[in-house]
Amino acid sequence: MNCFDKKEILKNIFVEVKNKFETALGIFRKEKITIDPDDPAAVSQYANVMKTVREKAGLFSESQRIKYTIETRTQGIPDVRTYLLTLKEIRSKYVNPYFSVNFPLSGKRGLTDELGAEAMMMGALDKVEKEIKKPLMRDDKKSMALLTAEFDKINKKLGIRKEDLPKYEEQLELKIAKAQLEELKKDALEAMETQKKREEFKDEAMPDVKSLDIRNFI
Repeated sequence: MNCFDKKEILKNIFVEVKNKFETALGIFRKEKITIDPDDPAAVSQYANVMKTVREKAGLFSESQRIKYTIETRTQGIPDVRTYLLTLKEIRSKYVNPYFSVNFPLSGKRGLTDELGAEAMMMGALDKVEKEIKKPLMRDDKKSMALLTAEFDKINKKLGIRKEDLPKYEEQLELKIAKAQLEELKKDALEAMETQKKREEFKDEAMPDVKSLDIRNFI
């Protein structure tokens, strides 16, 4: 690849990013966003706006982003145990790249395993490896079928069904939307507090965050 080709690639990447940014900005200029993370309607509206941004700008949803991260991080891992441990690491360290927020809002970095599914999955792996008397490899189709059967039992126990995955994705997007609104509210309050300390604004009442129209600041 010559120097000209590299420059052309970089140029195309820049143009693509620029177009995505302008598309997103155009949507934010049109849509009313209420900074009220405690109002389910405001959270739902914000989630819908972000969904529109992703669709129009060709961006990943959080579920797609997590899936992509898993695929890239686990590519080439031969054994199931390392694969599951890598999934755990991804979950525990996962942070939204656009907002430094936690999901759920637990004060901890990453996604929480509230159902204890990871421990159950490792238990299932222990059971299968004990049965086959060797580490389980991902290309061992016969033994992987045993593990899949164990995972199906876990899903049934936890009440997780494949047909409900869209619902889980929607719930995740709403949690993320709420967390992002929390972040926006925090930033807005901090900005207003800073402004209030200035001499020319010290006697002015600060507006309610919910009354702010983000479109006026873009």
